[in-house]
Amino acid sequence: VQLQASGGGLVQAGGSLRLSCATTGTSVSIDAMGWTRQAPGQQREWVATIPSTGSPAYADSAKGRFTVSRENANNTLYLQMNSLKPEDTAVYYCYVSDLGLVWWGQGTQVTVSS
Repeated sequence: VQLQASGGGLVQAGGSLRLSCATTGTSVSIDAMGWTRQAPGQQREWVATIPSTGSPAYADSAKGRFTVSRENANNTLYLQMNSLKPEDTAVYYCYVSDLGLVWWGQGTQVTVSS
């Protein structure tokens, strides 16, 4: 299983970015997909998860601003981030959880300037 995250970049506070995570080698139906992030000098933080069925879940820091979605046909994951804040600056990692195993992407840098 391989995950390739993309879409990061530099944006001003209040702006938007859309992250994508393309997967290869995954099964037809994945249990869950999601995003975490890690800011410099801080521990990795969970951001959002979207299950194969049911509603997505968000960290409090992401609620109301971020939207996670997925295309089940090709197991592609997205994270639409609006109203970005400087504290959202981090490396964002996508992950896939299936049959008790977790796979991670390489991360994409998001930098929000004030």
